[in-house]
Amino acid sequence: MQRRGALLGLGALLGARAVAAPKQVLKVGPREALRSLASAAQAATDGTLIEVEAGDYLADVATWPQHELTLRAVGGRVRLIASGAHAQGKGIFVTRGQRQRIEGFDFIGARVPDRNGAGIRLEAGSLTLVDCRFEDNENGVLTSNDPAVELDLIDCDFGRIAMGTGQTHNCYVGTIARLGVTGCHFHSGLMGHLLKSRARTNQVLYSRLVDGIGGRASYELEFPNGGQNLVMGNLIGQSTSSENPHLISVGAEGLRGGAHALWLVHNTCIDDRPSGIWLRVAAGLTDVHVANNLFVGRRSFEPAAGWDAHHNHQADWEAFVRANREDWRLKPDSGLRGKIAAAGQMDLGGRRVELLPTRQYAHPAHSVALTQPPVWPGALQT
Repeated sequence: MQRRGALLGLGALLGARAVAAPKQVLKVGPREALRSLASAAQAATDGTLIEVEAGDYLADVATWPQHELTLRAVGGRVRLIASGAHAQGKGIFVTRGQRQRIEGFDFIGARVPDRNGAGIRLEAGSLTLVDCRFEDNENGVLTSNDPAVELDLIDCDFGRIAMGTGQTHNCYVGTIARLGVTGCHFHSGLMGHLLKSRARTNQVLYSRLVDGIGGRASYELEFPNGGQNLVMGNLIGQSTSSENPHLISVGAEGLRGGAHALWLVHNTCIDDRPSGIWLRVAAGLTDVHVANNLFVGRRSFEPAAGWDAHHNHQADWEAFVRANREDWRLKPDSGLRGKIAAAGQMDLGGRRVELLPTRQYAHPAHSVALTQPPVWPGALQT
């Protein structure tokens, strides 16, 4: 019950819309009248709640055009294993409805003829994913470029990518209206990025974007066309085998659209490469704010002229509780306690957002509320 309440609170923070009470309930499982997700997709109407019995569903792909639709795993995880099947040559699920929600599903093994298959292809509407996992797909989630689309990711895991073309990513968000990410884990990339988003506004909070041992991601986090971006309370790290020296990149493919800003606040950034580069920002982007971050690696963080950069700290691996086991909490006796400053507020898509963490990432793939105001720089307070 406590976890569910936390998720509802996160939805409000991220701007996700609540789903209305269901108009009908459908049950899917080996002992139910509906034995597949494909059959449920045919039977569902707007406002349907679909409860799916835990288990493996092979080659069970579907397109979902309904509005106010909820898919919920019951009794454990629902594992959708593509086994060579795909919906419309695009992925395991194709979604098009407003205010859709999917909870407790695993998307595994998406392959399509053009080698751009996704666990979920979001083409229109708005979608919230809660506690979903993506593994061994060509892309985890891939969206359209519809400027009205909204996507929220809460407590999701984006794992190993099936093939490395440089065009496939753990999560690839097109030129949509908004992306919200909280409590997610992105890892084990292969030539593409862990998270790439062209959305007009992006809110990446309390998540872990760490390539991991043997990971070969390019950027850990990229906003190729700029946008308004809040990156707060995250662990962001590249491995010795990461394909690109940059961890975070903004505007590398040209700033497009309206306002552009980056707020990089209270993150712990870890570089295991000999010569990694923390932040790459397009020359035309001057609204850059970097505060209360920890940078762990051989290269120091050097802000560009004109950036608002303050109270950022370089830390050695020895400063953490157990860095070799990826425990990035600062030791209790660290001299960095209290070495932070108020970062103020930012305007994100017309909303004023306080730049003070209220949660922190907890492994694996969720976040927990802080019990007191932050006193440490970086992503982790307790």
